[in-house]
Amino acid sequence: MIAGCFNFSQPNTPSSSSYCSQTQSQVPQNVVTCTYQTQLCNSPTYLTLSWSKTLFSHSLTISATDIFSITISLNSSTFFFRTRHGSKTIHHRKLKLHWNFTRAEFIQNSAEPESRFYLAISHKGKLQFFLGDLFHVFSPHHHQQDCPETVLLSRREHVFGSRSYVSRAVFMGTKHVIEIECSGGILGVKVDGEMRLVVKRLAWKFRGYEKIFIDGVEVEFYWDVLSWVANSENGNGHGVFVFQVGDGTVWPEMVGAEKKLMKKSVSGSSVLQWAEESSECGRTSSSSSTRSCGSNATGFSLLLYAWRA
Repeated sequence: MIAGCFNFSQPNTPSSSSYCSQTQSQVPQNVVTCTYQTQLCNSPTYLTLSWSKTLFSHSLTISATDIFSITISLNSSTFFFRTRHGSKTIHHRKLKLHWNFTRAEFIQNSAEPESRFYLAISHKGKLQFFLGDLFHVFSPHHHQQDCPETVLLSRREHVFGSRSYVSRAVFMGTKHVIEIECSGGILGVKVDGEMRLVVKRLAWKFRGYEKIFIDGVEVEFYWDVLSWVANSENGNGHGVFVFQVGDGTVWPEMVGAEKKLMKKSVSGSSVLQWAEESSECGRTSSSSSTRSCGSNATGFSLLLYAWRA
């Protein structure tokens, strides 16, 4: 049995007068990375949005492979971004980025806004990508009639807690609250407050796969807590959990704060590799075609890294 799945000490706990100079690197980084399938410059593209928040900073990095990568500060404590709205032109591509986070609402200190915001990308004046619930605010000023469809392919999030880790996901168009509980060597998965799966004896079942149903939709669930089991005494490592709906998995390359965060565990790369390979188990070779930007997305993947806060 695992001696308390989460009974490990908090990494980098300040214990000296050097607290002020080290605190920024010690506080948990809430990082959410989402990958969308869209059209940019008349070509199908993977667009990656990485939201990052700590006690001292809040930012959004928007990147499209071989096209651009831009970071926007969302820290309302600074004078320049007090209104948290604006635009930026990417001259060599004739792209323009528009955003408004003035009244954005966030849930439980999440780095990603829940409502009252918009993020848009236009090419030669034509709207290519739109995210948020304020299209009625954006469209009159930019002469846009239609809001393009936004297809979310994958979401990767770093969650923090002691015994409970909570995230939100959209499966087949419906929002759900996902909660993972771990205590005394027992793993539990709740969806909207209802227990859907219980795994006992994690010391022997540290890696596995099960199917669960959410509103009649089959969801493949993978877990890997080998890092917890192997480091139960010194408290290093993290758990990883994958929820897969339909075909196709897209894990974009880690950037910025997320990449730094993963360096805390030497097993980070192997865990991610396992998640990628396991999500294709039992599927036909043709299902992997959704990795191509030119194909139509037919699935969604949620990847959670669980850290002790």
